Amino acid sequence: MKNLIKYMLVVSVFTGVISCEKLEPIDENRLDYDYVSTDPESAEGILLQGYAGLEDQYSFSETATDDAVNNKLNNGYKRMALGELSALYNPASSWNSFEKVFYVNRFIEIVDAGTVQWNRDAEINELFNKRLKGEALALRALHHFYVLQAHAGEAASGQLLGIPYFTEFIKADGNFNIPRLTLKESVNAIMKDFDDALALLPTDYSDNLADVDPWYSSVDFGKYKVVNGSQYNLRISGRIVKALKARLALYVASPSFFNGQEGYYNIAADVSSELLNSIGGVAGLAADGLEFYASDNDLSGDELLWRSSVGGSNSTYEKRMFPPSVNGTGEVNPTHNLVMSFPMKNGFPATVTNGFDPQDPYTNRDPRLEKYIVVNGSSFGGGVINTGYGGKIDRLDSISEFSTTTGYYLKKLLRPDVRINNDGTTSDQKHVNVYFRYTELFLILAEAANEIGGPDHQVNGISARDVIAAIRNRAGITQPDVYLTTITTQSAMRDLIRNERRIELSFEGHRFWDLRRWGTSLNETAKGYFNDGSNYVELPSVEIRNYPSHAVYMPIPNSETLKFPEIQQNKGW
Repeated sequence: MKNLIKYMLVVSVFTGVISCEKLEPIDENRLDYDYVSTDPESAEGILLQGYAGLEDQYSFSETATDDAVNNKLNNGYKRMALGELSALYNPASSWNSFEKVFYVNRFIEIVDAGTVQWNRDAEINELFNKRLKGEALALRALHHFYVLQAHAGEAASGQLLGIPYFTEFIKADGNFNIPRLTLKESVNAIMKDFDDALALLPTDYSDNLADVDPWYSSVDFGKYKVVNGSQYNLRISGRIVKALKARLALYVASPSFFNGQEGYYNIAADVSSELLNSIGGVAGLAADGLEFYASDNDLSGDELLWRSSVGGSNSTYEKRMFPPSVNGTGEVNPTHNLVMSFPMKNGFPATVTNGFDPQDPYTNRDPRLEKYIVVNGSSFGGGVINTGYGGKIDRLDSISEFSTTTGYYLKKLLRPDVRINNDGTTSDQKHVNVYFRYTELFLILAEAANEIGGPDHQVNGISARDVIAAIRNRAGITQPDVYLTTITTQSAMRDLIRNERRIELSFEGHRFWDLRRWGTSLNETAKGYFNDGSNYVELPSVEIRNYPSHAVYMPIPNSETLKFPEIQQNKGW
């Protein structure tokens, strides 16, 4: 945490899109506190460091779970899953998010001092002060949540601990030896920052008068648009803050933490239902939400609640993930465990009793399977992919660290219209990093509502059954959904919600944390499936996971507990 730079970087902002621009060299002596606390661009550059540290959807942490295997032997998540996780080695650590906290704390000091003139008009200037401080408070809460998600846990005493919470900028030679708050104190601190941010931020950045919130109703609309217009619609807004509150509340309400106590399921359900009713309830579930990444048109679709800016065209992820025959390196291989979580097309689990044929395993399956995973015989990347006998370089284990180890390749999050040609040229496409989807919000409501009162418990007019019915209908499950009608208990609905969450949010960075918050097994052996030329055979032990029992709570970095003795380590590390 003491690894902070003395001088701040200048980051340019235009039309609400966060971007770094190559600037002419500047005398670094100008970039001291006196300078950045009076220069608008430099001051805002400090705030934008908080955006630079947002979670990466393309981290593929699923390869540390039962959903996937990483083909690269030195991959950090692979090494962690195979037994290397420790306080000295933790690729999933988020402790460095505190650096972003100190950036935004410095920015809050500057805003509170009132030394920056954002605009010559006094009223517009004050509106900027409010909005930018709201952003900073929200980002401070979010980065603390990242640390909480990765490092909250049980101390040696058995007490649930959260994290240190920093509300002031601390200089490099200051006191960082701050004890962890209790879990509840940490959650309350994050919630307070979110709530304080909500008092300052617009619900949405918009050029429409009808979208102006009541607390801004007395402001001249022309001036309002200068500060809160649509040019800022990728910045954190009140709507996004509420969604993040719901995510936090569901996380800590889960069995590994408060286990339904303290009312956090109610908070998650109330906040998510409020947001979902503002888009029409379950009828607002985006029809094109299944493949939100698949074309340029989807990048600004109704499914995306919060995303990054759209960068230039590239084929970076496709080169990593495409099968070898279409010039990829096959890095992430979904497991047969995940494949079997996709039900039959009629919605019933994929069992022999329900019509699953082990020798024709991909027929009459949930349509999402074909959309998200390359199975034997799939057309993808400009070719037909054969992962079994006769499959040449796509065949299981044909080329070390390139060919699949499970019998499957990844399709989710990849642009199907990218082509990687044999001569090295590519047909590139655009990608975005999605921070929050509306489908996640629907699943938050479903899980929380079911935990409060069961499958048909209504929260502001929406039940878990309503949500799951809409999601499965969109997926292409045969209607009427007979299997859903058989779900009558809270326990059965819990299993179904968790499975739908596994499918819908696959490869978006959720599974790694979901297994921990639910307290379910981290050591399910990764399985494969292979056509040997005569039959499909299961590969029962592609990768054997080796997490200790206390890995439900991740370690605090060893270097931090050595430097700062007030910071207690989680039990077992």
